[in-house]
Amino acid sequence: MKVLLAFSGGLDTTYCALWLREQGYEVHALTVQTGGFSESELLTIETHARSLGVASFAVADVTRRYYDTCLRYLIFGNVLKNSTYPLSVSAERIIQAIAVAEYAQEMGATAIAHGSTGAGNDQVRFDMVFQSMMPTAEIITPIRDQQLSREAEIEFLRARGVDMNFEKAAYSINKGLWGTSVGGRETLNSRQALPETAWPTSLTKTVPEQVSLGFEKGELVSINGQSFEHPSLAINHLQSIAQPFGIGRDIHVGDTIIGIKGRVGFEAAAPMVIIKAHHLLEKHTLTKWQLYWKDQLAAWYGNWLHEGQLLDPTMRNIEKFLTDSQQTVSGTVFVTLHPHRFALEGIESPHDLMRAKFGSYGEMNTGWTGDDVKGFAKIFGNQTAIFHQVNQR
Repeated sequence: MKVLLAFSGGLDTTYCALWLREQGYEVHALTVQTGGFSESELLTIETHARSLGVASFAVADVTRRYYDTCLRYLIFGNVLKNSTYPLSVSAERIIQAIAVAEYAQEMGATAIAHGSTGAGNDQVRFDMVFQSMMPTAEIITPIRDQQLSREAEIEFLRARGVDMNFEKAAYSINKGLWGTSVGGRETLNSRQALPETAWPTSLTKTVPEQVSLGFEKGELVSINGQSFEHPSLAINHLQSIAQPFGIGRDIHVGDTIIGIKGRVGFEAAAPMVIIKAHHLLEKHTLTKWQLYWKDQLAAWYGNWLHEGQLLDPTMRNIEKFLTDSQQTVSGTVFVTLHPHRFALEGIESPHDLMRAKFGSYGEMNTGWTGDDVKGFAKIFGNQTAIFHQVNQR
């Protein structure tokens, strides 16, 4: 039977490739590029896959599609799960699953395999997409079905002479355009922090550095005056500037799709800087009620995406609202980067609603009179005043 394996080259998918071959499957491997791999890393993954005896190996580069169909709306909505996590892996997995299903259809595979465990969110995300797009295909999940620990996988591979960095394999690393997640023994409990050696990017910058981020209709288009052909390129460039400061490191605690609490480390310098900078620009260029309703819909959108429901047509409806809300969100945001943190300095925008000709907050009014405010306050508070007068005790 021809099976397509979603292959990252890590411990889990390495195990899957060998185990599937031993069961008699014709294994084809596909790595989905979502902006996290360099060309040399992709070559290393291919070499590793072929050393495992796969029948074929391919790379599907969906980086720009990932941004166009998903990340742009997370920026428009300033989405941070539980006010912390920029959905680095949540968003990526759905796009990867769609790419895998499309490739499986093209090559005529009758089965699809992935390396998700039975305790996380990814199993649901992959399964739901595969069931929607390839309802007749068999879904094979060796790690989940055999309830394997990482130690058991390592023992299996060592017994078969597989040569890989098992010390590094103690941590599950998922790298993409929207950040990197880090899982290991420390994240399996509620007490421990990740050690410095677990973070993929070392702290190498200590001198503060200012960057200017240019937005057009909510999308990042320039950094320090340098324009980019596509926002995904701008994100990668900002990541190279900000990540060495150790910005965006945190541990997210949240509710998984299957109803248990989960804990994962992540480093996402560019996403955190972009979301906070974009939100600051919005606070200057959108009205009170635009901001309010964006917050309501964006929170729902982010949660539904996290739970693997990107294909739900409701998401298209919310995306239209988010896109429409960005028509005046253009300008430059000035940010200073420091070790482990960043500071938003201010903005410049032709749509800035903080205009002196309408008055300066807490100082003087130029667009109305004192009598105007007296009348407004009386009417605006009228019902509350009536309530207290009627119900005096």
